[in-house]
Amino acid sequence: MIRIDCSVNLTIAPAELVQIGRSALRIEAAAIADFAEFLGEQFVKGVELLTQPSGRIIVTGIGKSGHVARKIASTLSSIGRPALYIHPSEASHGDLGMIGEGDVLMALSNSGETAELGDIIGYCESRAISILAIVGNGNSTLAQRARVALVYGMVKEVCANGLAPTTSTTLAMAIGDALAVGVMTVLGTTSESFRLYHPGGRLGASLLKVQDLMHCGDRLPLVRHDMFMKDVVVIMSAKGFGVAVVQDEDGRIAGLITDGDMRRHVEVLWDSRAKDLVSARPITVSPSLLASRALEIMTERGVTSLLVADEANNETGLIHIHDCLRAGL
Repeated sequence: MIRIDCSVNLTIAPAELVQIGRSALRIEAAAIADFAEFLGEQFVKGVELLTQPSGRIIVTGIGKSGHVARKIASTLSSIGRPALYIHPSEASHGDLGMIGEGDVLMALSNSGETAELGDIIGYCESRAISILAIVGNGNSTLAQRARVALVYGMVKEVCANGLAPTTSTTLAMAIGDALAVGVMTVLGTTSESFRLYHPGGRLGASLLKVQDLMHCGDRLPLVRHDMFMKDVVVIMSAKGFGVAVVQDEDGRIAGLITDGDMRRHVEVLWDSRAKDLVSARPITVSPSLLASRALEIMTERGVTSLLVADEANNETGLIHIHDCLRAGL
């Protein structure tokens, strides 16, 4: 049994608590599924509204709707559509000046009658700034005064008293995500865009390409094919990759020498030249390959470095497993 201390001491069986949680999730999931069936013209108009303006998307809401609004603004900005959150009360005390020509206002409210939204709605109407509403009550002031209104209806909140914003905020969040996906599709947002807007963290690392991490030019441990191994070892040690990149008589890349190659030829190592130990067919990857895939290849093949070659098969650099690990892959 689990005892929950509150204003009234309750004893709730674990199985009953699990059922309460499952019921809450099912009700919220059903609400999203029901709304999805009615999604139509207003959604299309909403996506068009968010992709066409020359300015920014101003997202607003108060209370729990305000928290959802902040998340939607952050999501839109992260896909390349400049957006910011404005608190409606702060808007009434000077922040209305942040809204300019070409902007679009996205307002969130379950009731659609939130008093604090009055000033910001009036301001936008007076300046012909379009309003997109995500709202529960289709007959509300907000829904009627918006150019586009995505109305999800008066849904059942899953809290015990049916009062705390739960199902309604989940729906508003999901609608915001759906709009963002629509905007991404219209704008043609690519993984390159995500790399630009997410340079940090795991997401940024996962979108790195080989060309972002590879070494080239003077950083490469280049050796001539006729160089004695005693000199090759010095260069390998100085560059710190554990490999040597061997050039043939024409200056082209002939292959790699690894620590493993040297161990396998240790008995004749100091009497050998680079061309005697070179692996003539090293694994080569494209500069545009995702660095995460390069890491997978190195792990699968049991190697620590890969040569990088362009589409014309010209070797352009070297990527080491440590480069990938340092980048957080």
